[in-house]
Amino acid sequence: MTLRIGMAGTGWFANVHAQLLNAMDGVQVTAVCGTSRDKADLFAAKLGGAAGYADFTEMLDGETLDAVYICVPPSSHGTMEEQLIERGIPFLVEKPLDAGIEKPRRIAAMLEEKPLITSVGYHLRYRDTANRLREALKLGTVGMLSGEWMGNFVNNAWWPKQERSGGQFVEQTTHIVDLLRYTAGEVAEVYAAYAQRHVHTKYDQVSVDDVGTVVLKLRSGAVASLSNTCLLPDGVFEAGLKAYTPDGLWNWSMEELRHTATGQLTTIVKDQGNPYEAENAAFIQAVRTGDASLIRSDYSDALKTQEVTVAALESARSGKPVLLQGETAGAVL
Repeated sequence: MTLRIGMAGTGWFANVHAQLLNAMDGVQVTAVCGTSRDKADLFAAKLGGAAGYADFTEMLDGETLDAVYICVPPSSHGTMEEQLIERGIPFLVEKPLDAGIEKPRRIAAMLEEKPLITSVGYHLRYRDTANRLREALKLGTVGMLSGEWMGNFVNNAWWPKQERSGGQFVEQTTHIVDLLRYTAGEVAEVYAAYAQRHVHTKYDQVSVDDVGTVVLKLRSGAVASLSNTCLLPDGVFEAGLKAYTPDGLWNWSMEELRHTATGQLTTIVKDQGNPYEAENAAFIQAVRTGDASLIRSDYSDALKTQEVTVAALESARSGKPVLLQGETAGAVL
């Protein structure tokens, strides 16, 4: 049986997923919803016969879909997920879950009432290097971690606006936050400092900050710092996560994982597969069989990453540390 997939969104991530899906046996993107019918039809034409829609409800009413991918700007989330839960249609949603936290909490509560197969696009979890780091950090004590997401400004219709994107830590650096959670454990408390240093002088109507650093206390007792900026020139990019342990330094980047012990480089691990392919294969298998064991980030888990990134925004605004929900000040769990 061919699985019929709907796609909400016509941007870069939607295209990545759609091309991978149509390359699978027994899978076909059969419907696309865009912000206009013209955009949807143009995107659908590349997929060999998919139907285009400008309204999400009309797409759901007009098609029989086995699953839906949601690849829309952060502030556009909410009603799409709610409709899919009500109709019992599995979905994969691209990160972040929203620009804020209230809608994701509401959706997570709905999923507790009506369980459904879900996946969230934290594709770094499907990298060989991320899983090698995860296994290594389970074996000993993690003292501290440091990470970064350093790049250039995204000057589109929604990214520069705080209320629409959530800002860089919510929209981009969320990948490093999630990688930290995945490899080193849960976060208990955050303290953040953000600022506007340059981008707002170059572009009009910019409300996001362009530099920031967040200090995190983990439940394990480890401490971490994550920094980001979007003021670098085009083509200059750096992202990674370092873990400092008694067994040496683990240095993860988009290219590889390096382990240095006693001053000597002892291990270099490189990714062997495409994490987007693995992410899609895990979700499609879950939809086809009901077995979600290969999905590495479902909605309830991704909510924890969203809680961290939004707490950091709250801390930057208040100038005070913020405890994550359910945490107790000073506790080491």
